Amino acid sequence: MYLVTGGAGFIGSSLVDRLIARGERVVCLDDFNDFYDPQIKRKNITAQCGNPLFTLIEGDIRDSQLVESVFNKHRFSKVVHIAARAGVRPSLQDPILYEEVNIRGTMNLLEQSRKTGVEQFIFASSSSVYGNTERSPFREEELSGRPISPYAATKFAGELMCHTYHHLYGLPTTVLRFFTVYGPRQRPDLAIHKFVRMIRQNRAIPMFGDGSMARDYTYIEDTLQGILAAIDKPFAFETFNLGNSYPITLATLIAELGIACGQEVRIEHLPLQAGDVDNTCADISKAKAMLGYNPAIRFRDGLARFVNWFDREHGSRQA
Repeated sequence: MYLVTGGAGFIGSSLVDRLIARGERVVCLDDFNDFYDPQIKRKNITAQCGNPLFTLIEGDIRDSQLVESVFNKHRFSKVVHIAARAGVRPSLQDPILYEEVNIRGTMNLLEQSRKTGVEQFIFASSSSVYGNTERSPFREEELSGRPISPYAATKFAGELMCHTYHHLYGLPTTVLRFFTVYGPRQRPDLAIHKFVRMIRQNRAIPMFGDGSMARDYTYIEDTLQGILAAIDKPFAFETFNLGNSYPITLATLIAELGIACGQEVRIEHLPLQAGDVDNTCADISKAKAMLGYNPAIRFRDGLARFVNWFDREHGSRQA
């Protein structure tokens, strides 16, 4: 049996769908917090509710007694820990909340995984842990340990706790560093989703800085392929980048979204935001060699798929 924390969110619900499609029994633990509209997350799992392979538990990973009861009741073989307070900029406003959820919550899960003999723990980390580094592409072993936002610091701390639990207790653990995942169900606060919504509303798109800031956008299906490969090939302890190794500048993203939406895009020029890294680019050679990871969706094709999904969900001229 699998536990997927944050299993009603963008990546979590997409993974739940894939696991259930191949016949796995899955428990989804999600607190449906108000970081964005909880009804979006409830819609993400509508198709699975009522499926005998699927169990939904509403709860907060900070609640150690709840986490203990969930582990004792279900006895998981594998835990995929995706739940987190996400977002660089919001973490600057409430760093204590990020510490509580992303560090304390992770430790609750690690502790119960240790106590109940979980066979594999997979931790969803982030490209933000690399901070601003001159080395590109980012290699797993070249982490500077100098994150530049509370969010990034808490994800790095989560990685360190994962390694500590492996070292002390032998908990088999795989850390997966996600690089700007996009696609259907993407969180509404993330750039691609937010920009498409603004384009459809004929609003100006914010361009922070000169547009040269770049991100290694990775389509959801490619990320899922990497997660499933990590599930199917456990290690004692390993860390992998799951990216596309093809960074896209902000200026290029906005231009490509105009093409995908078939609309002219207006731009509002704004200063750079505190906490944002300049660029991300994943070295995926390790994931390719050890997981068979092979991202296949081209950026323009992924954008087209997202826009098609958005228009089906909201209409092509959302007010």
